[in-house]
Amino acid sequence: MIRVVVSPDPIDVAAELAAVEAGGIGAVASFTGLVRADADTGGGGVETLELEHYPGATEAALTRLVQEATARWSLAAATVVHRVGPMRAGERIVLVVAAAAHRTAALDACHYLIDRLKTDAPFWKRETRGGESRWVEARAGDDAAAARWR
Repeated sequence: MIRVVVSPDPIDVAAELAAVEAGGIGAVASFTGLVRADADTGGGGVETLELEHYPGATEAALTRLVQEATARWSLAAATVVHRVGPMRAGERIVLVVAAAAHRTAALDACHYLIDRLKTDAPFWKRETRGGESRWVEARAGDDAAAARWR
């Protein structure tokens, strides 16, 4: 089972985990990303983070990544839920779930998906600090993390 959702709606982690755990598999690994109150750039705290995307293109890119992970680690199920729109510090922004027969495959696939979606999924981030908005640039560390999986 492959599930990809891009939505402004809050992420229900319990429901997403329950959906993949029902298959009688041996391991489920998950990663939940939150909007940081203070990004690496310094300066006052983040008031809001807004993600923009191209509907259709973003879902297709995420689906390709999930299909790659499913094939590479023989996953029983994989889910990526990503929020778009405005969010406040502490809110869930992304959930990645990988289910497999064994823990190593589930953990590796989860790690792969979060590393790759940071660089391969077309999202644009704008944060607001002190009443001023600015676009957030990609980080070199994200490119290095994704490159190790190629």
